[in-house]
Amino acid sequence: MATTKIAVLVGSLRKESINRRLARALETLAPADFVFDHLRIDDLPLYNQDFDEAYPEIYQQLKARIKAVDALLFVTPEYNRSIPGVLKNAIDIGSRPYGHSAFAGKRAGVIGASIGAVGTACAQQHLRNVLAYLDVATLGQPEVFLHVKDGFFDAEGGIADAGTRKFLQGWMDGFAAWVA
Repeated sequence: MATTKIAVLVGSLRKESINRRLARALETLAPADFVFDHLRIDDLPLYNQDFDEAYPEIYQQLKARIKAVDALLFVTPEYNRSIPGVLKNAIDIGSRPYGHSAFAGKRAGVIGASIGAVGTACAQQHLRNVLAYLDVATLGQPEVFLHVKDGFFDAEGGIADAGTRKFLQGWMDGFAAWVA
């Protein structure tokens, strides 16, 4: 069976990040042929255009892993109505030097969760704007802006509520069809 490789970029550094937990829970809803590669972004030095002439090895490794996948899954929190700096830094690294973006032509899903009432609506819109400029086609519908409360995740890390799980299954089914 052929596999579909998905790079996962979680915009949170926190060990118990709800978005990291969401990314893992989404994996359980994915088709059997999906293989997820969680890209580490917490160890990346800040992007500096001075590096464009001799891109650091850690930057090159990130770009190679992005190029090696079929699609991207961005799972982001919302910080001050936008995307976290660590996620933007990883995107800047993967898209530079100019004309050598690892993201160009990829398909992506954008999703996120927050304890705030509007979920991650603003962050997702900002992220979609950045990705559009980088020639990354994002799944338009369904959109998912999750408001996470106590008990959202079950003891095994899955989605506790059957209705929410069904809703997220619909999102994953749409993402899988989009990637195909």
